[in-house]
Amino acid sequence: MQRIFLIGFMGAGKTTLGKALARRMGLSYIDTDHFIENRYRKKVSDIFACEGEDKFRDLEHRVICEIAEFENVVVSSGGGLPCFYDNMKVMNQAGLTVYLEVSVDELATRLTLSKTARPVLQGRQGPELTSFITESLRKRSVFYKQAKLSLDANLMATKGDISTLIDHLERQVNNYFVSLSLH
Repeated sequence: MQRIFLIGFMGAGKTTLGKALARRMGLSYIDTDHFIENRYRKKVSDIFACEGEDKFRDLEHRVICEIAEFENVVVSSGGGLPCFYDNMKVMNQAGLTVYLEVSVDELATRLTLSKTARPVLQGRQGPELTSFITESLRKRSVFYKQAKLSLDANLMATKGDISTLIDHLERQVNNYFVSLSLH
């Protein structure tokens, strides 16, 4: 039984690496934001706009507690999910947490090029975007660094880069689960 939780800032590659890792390892894949949207039949941006961040964080907490019971799954969490309630504790107790670490500059580049609408970034670009990412990471890194493993996910420009990262991540994950079985 394996549960792998990928955490990190928006644009870190949680979805890209999560889907690829799940495929490679023959596991199910869940994105917490999509899970919430399907369960509550509302877009995350609409929940934020209509019901506020507190309501969204509550839904996230409920969902991660539920997903933490699933077996043989790779989970990509929303960027803020680890930072609220006791969500990091829930994920760490349920399985393996992996922090996808990416530099501020690389995150800014990815988020600028991203086609995904992210309400919190609306109207932010250039130095303002970089400043926002820097400040957010400063607040969130205390939670992200509670992950059991860390992966440098800066280099994801090509399919070859992604494949190399998946190879590395799969080795780390397998080593982790082997070491668990030895104890």
